[in-house]
Amino acid sequence: MLSNGGHHSNAIQRHMRAPTVRGLLLSLLIPAAASSQQPRPDTLVARAVRADQPPVIDGRDGDVVWKNAPASSDFLEFSPTEGKAPRFKTEFKVAYDDRHIYVFIRAYDPHPDSIMTALTRRDVRGPSDQLKVMIDSYNDKRSGFEFAVNPIGVKRDYAMYNDNQEDDAWDGIWDVATTIDSLGWTAEFRIPFSQLRYANLKEHTFGFAIWRDIERYKERTSWPLYRGSQAGISSQLGLLQGVRDITPFHRLELVPYVVAKNSSIEKTSSPVGASPWARTQKMSAGADLKYGITPNLTLDATVNPDFGQVEADPSVVNLSAFETFFQERRPFFVEGTGLYRFDINCSIVTCSSEGLFYSRRIGRSPQLFGRYADAASPNVSPILAATKLTGRVGRGLNVGVVDAVTGRVEGTLNRTTEPRTNYTVLRAQQDMRDGQTSIGVIGTGVIRSLDEWSDQFLRRNAYVVGSNLTHRWSRSRWELTANASHSTVNGSPQSLLSTQLNSVHLYQRPDGGLVVDPNRTSMNGHEEQITFGKFGGNMIHFQSAYDRRSEGYEINDLGFLRRANQQTFNNWIQFAFRKPTTLYRQATMNFNAWEYWTVGGMQLEQATNTNWHINLTNNMWVHFGGTISKLGSSYCDNCARGGPAVRISPQFNYNVGWQGDDRRHIVPNLFISAGNSDNGRSHYVEVTPEIQLVPMSQLQLDITGDYFVNHDNTQWLGNFTDAAGRTHYSFARLEQRQRSLGVRISYTATPTLSLQLYSAPFASRGQYSDVRELSADPRATSYTNRFTPYAPPAGTSLGFDVLQLRSTSVVRWEFRPGSTLFGVWTHGRDGFDPRFNERGVRSEFNDLFALHPDNTFLIKLAYWLN
Repeated sequence: MLSNGGHHSNAIQRHMRAPTVRGLLLSLLIPAAASSQQPRPDTLVARAVRADQPPVIDGRDGDVVWKNAPASSDFLEFSPTEGKAPRFKTEFKVAYDDRHIYVFIRAYDPHPDSIMTALTRRDVRGPSDQLKVMIDSYNDKRSGFEFAVNPIGVKRDYAMYNDNQEDDAWDGIWDVATTIDSLGWTAEFRIPFSQLRYANLKEHTFGFAIWRDIERYKERTSWPLYRGSQAGISSQLGLLQGVRDITPFHRLELVPYVVAKNSSIEKTSSPVGASPWARTQKMSAGADLKYGITPNLTLDATVNPDFGQVEADPSVVNLSAFETFFQERRPFFVEGTGLYRFDINCSIVTCSSEGLFYSRRIGRSPQLFGRYADAASPNVSPILAATKLTGRVGRGLNVGVVDAVTGRVEGTLNRTTEPRTNYTVLRAQQDMRDGQTSIGVIGTGVIRSLDEWSDQFLRRNAYVVGSNLTHRWSRSRWELTANASHSTVNGSPQSLLSTQLNSVHLYQRPDGGLVVDPNRTSMNGHEEQITFGKFGGNMIHFQSAYDRRSEGYEINDLGFLRRANQQTFNNWIQFAFRKPTTLYRQATMNFNAWEYWTVGGMQLEQATNTNWHINLTNNMWVHFGGTISKLGSSYCDNCARGGPAVRISPQFNYNVGWQGDDRRHIVPNLFISAGNSDNGRSHYVEVTPEIQLVPMSQLQLDITGDYFVNHDNTQWLGNFTDAAGRTHYSFARLEQRQRSLGVRISYTATPTLSLQLYSAPFASRGQYSDVRELSADPRATSYTNRFTPYAPPAGTSLGFDVLQLRSTSVVRWEFRPGSTLFGVWTHGRDGFDPRFNERGVRSEFNDLFALHPDNTFLIKLAYWLN
């Protein structure tokens, strides 16, 4: 994604019924959409010629069709200098037949021995030159596909959506050949029309562009000129005309696969002296299907999927009141899901990953595992089947349906740890004004088959409906967005009581003004957001955003929400210096201000922030920034986990970073963040060194360390109720030290055969002291007056010691296009001690490797049938 920047407070810079909706939108918007095929006078146009004889894909232009095809060469540099004449000439030609589109690109270079190459696995960008073909086959200026290659044939591809976002999980089936010769280098593409989506017309006009990267100079050129000073990617493409009479066909792709898995499990009982561990062998089979119902409507389905080749989640110790967000990595749920995104409380200033569709809910860890399971019980919900229907109908109406079913999971004594569940997402979005305006609707639903074990703990069903608007004008320089959604959850009184009391809602707060209803069987809520900003232009960009979610808003059955009962107001302004000088290639600085309140108006946070990012002339980067938060009278309404709100003293955070030149064989990086709060009583520092080693083109070693020291004087310890029925909301001083190391080794034998090893040891330990409880006045101006001494009950844990190791090794061989053989070894070690253990680094990692290993070996063969 090409973004406009943002901030992070503690780190360096790091986002119904369908027929009724369709009829309404089409009746309103057809007049505006009808002009989408009319190019602006300044739009560059290339022409494709029909190939009577398909060219041989060998990276050479000796075929007859390339002698007859017209060449286009009006390239301009867009980075680092927008609109500058290119250093080297580039030209391309386009041809087609009934089933393929062909592109030949000649990248001239007077010093072909200096062309940079990197042999990496597919979809990994190394320090290398690159050529990219971009096709918006709908010509809707919102979507498209990208096909990229480097000089030695390493392929990358993306699906584009929402004009400026890229889905790198999309893997198309296409061919390309490259050559390096005395004139520079070439790339010859063969892209099947079956991999694109297009309208059933006699003559087609596609959005089209070619991008070239010259890595040794860090220069990028394009046809037509891409303007970083203007919002959007798809909306800036040129046009490809001349494609006529291509055959619409119903494509069918089937990828059956078989999986053999060998895992270690813990025995439920074993004789004295015998090993408590055993191994289990499992064979399974499944299939992925892709069916083109029409040229612009595609059905994707998976049956009994296995994602054993996907890298494990990173280790974390979560001491907050909120759930940890983990990135989706499973290909089926990553690819093509851009249409389903419906973010809330998401602006340039802050985007907390909250939204209506969080696909990690599908196939989640059983929610009642801790209640009904033991170490030998299944710890994942099996996905029985899942489908996605996506495409475009009518004039600019994008539609999508996701439906998935997960099976019942049993714990001990045949008790349910996760019931059989059905998940559904419905989405429609109407584009108009060449994609500059869009109106969308969404509906999500979760239905659980509850039983005696799960009825009192889990909600029976959950539904959310929402709508969104995006409106851009003045060539995308200005943008207005708005969205609203409404949630409904139903279940037993016990499950709804638990919902009211959890950290998302906290109805039980004594000063919250909310009423806990132990008899309710349903709960409703709503959310609204509006943003206004300027993203085009050469220098100044800004955005303001307001978001509100009510106390009963609940979307966590299929979405992700950290908290309800909140209003936010965010403001961001950026100054972008894009023209290179003698000091830098480019630089940006942004200033931010935000404020949060409860729906009732209690201030939760008031903060200001600035971040600066400078790309030096030697291609190194320097980053620095700072944040001042909890200004004025700010209160934390969730720190006491259901207790009264606590006044928060001002916080100060700082960050600085340095990144080396990524064209080199050794690339060092260093990031440091620090901060203090509670009038100096609390402070932290985090140091993250990184180094990337590329001793040869096909071998890359990445090492990332992290050292975190935290002294938190106001860490929640627990809520304890005494014999008299009084609840003590206790806090303590936490001394925490955390160390982790990430090592990734990537070896690429050929562009289709690669080995990747990843290992991440992790250790975190903490000790609590100076235990206190909230005083009668937790909102006191003086920090010391907010607490009184307290002795926790006997047996209360006053420390923790966490050791973890996550390791994945994957051999990937794409032995024919779309067909892949995976060999996977996953290795894990886990240890937890509710006591603080003082020890050094050497002893810490010795103890880690003394833990019992959990090994799983997997072989997965997937064969593509077209």
